[in-house]
Amino acid sequence: MRSGLVVLLLAALPLMGSPGPATLSTAAIGSAFGIAKGVKYLVGIIAGTTTVLGLIATGVTGVILTQPALVNAITVLAIGYILYLAYKIATAPALSIANKTSKAPSFLSGYLLAVANPKAFAAIGAVYSGSVLIPGDVLLDAAFKLIALTLVIIAVNSAWLLFGSALSSVLSDPKKGRIANVIFALLLIGSVVLAVI
Repeated sequence: MRSGLVVLLLAALPLMGSPGPATLSTAAIGSAFGIAKGVKYLVGIIAGTTTVLGLIATGVTGVILTQPALVNAITVLAIGYILYLAYKIATAPALSIANKTSKAPSFLSGYLLAVANPKAFAAIGAVYSGSVLIPGDVLLDAAFKLIALTLVIIAVNSAWLLFGSALSSVLSDPKKGRIANVIFALLLIGSVVLAVI
């Protein structure tokens, strides 16, 4: 099991931690609003991504993928929501101003983005189905993979929030902060485009 767990983690960290809608938005929230205001959003991202993991582990995504109309509707809603969040990030004031005047996106915002994140389904699906930790015991294997991948979800998204907040001290100038927020928003939009094509 130990070697299987190492292989799972080595596959999960780069796939799940690479730039995508959830990770980039978490960094953008950290940059625009700081750690304290970004924690609710981070917890939403973690809960939503863990929900995606649960949907994959239980096979629900397989059922959803057999319904093209449902997949198309979910994709359109997801893209619309992510574009809305990119707008909120792009128009957020610099951190020094945001701490006084702006409300950071909520737990629900993070949760919805994570559940609507096409990269999460692809990355988690590949990692989850590509490894077996405990041969011959499907339930125990699933339980260990759920625990290991949940820890990866917590670690990578927390790291992105910290990374974004580290940038905020450099970007507290309103002009530089605005440029950074717009860049994060464009990267978020770009990550969605790459995830759906």
